[in-house]
Amino acid sequence: MYTIKCENVREIAPMVTLKPVPHRPDFFAGFFNYRGTVVPVIDLCRLIHGCPCRMRLSTRIILADYAGKGNRTDTIGLIAERVTETVRKPKDAFVFSGSRAATAPYLGGIVMEQKKMIQYIDLNLLPNCIDFLPEEEDKL
Repeated sequence: MYTIKCENVREIAPMVTLKPVPHRPDFFAGFFNYRGTVVPVIDLCRLIHGCPCRMRLSTRIILADYAGKGNRTDTIGLIAERVTETVRKPKDAFVFSGSRAATAPYLGGIVMEQKKMIQYIDLNLLPNCIDFLPEEEDKL
């Protein structure tokens, strides 16, 4: 189980058909039109575990804001399974295991919730770890 800051979440959307794009990392699920804005979508299961999210009734696209280049706010879509509830925990409730994966520095501390471990995903670090998000507007 994973969590992100509630303040970053813009909306929880049902699964939609995504526009696939060739020559992208396998965790990149595609793009979709979110209220007139093209949003890149990451498959969190594929990114973290190496296998795609299963399509369930509770599989959703979490639309979240992150700090983009040049002090602008950008939006990313995150496909996640079993998106069924929100849990609020103070930042100091998350503890670090003492080890951090060099290839996944966006994975932060862990908190226990009803005998389940929930790991924090830092959306401010995630975009720097994946290299397909736009750095700035392309000029034609």
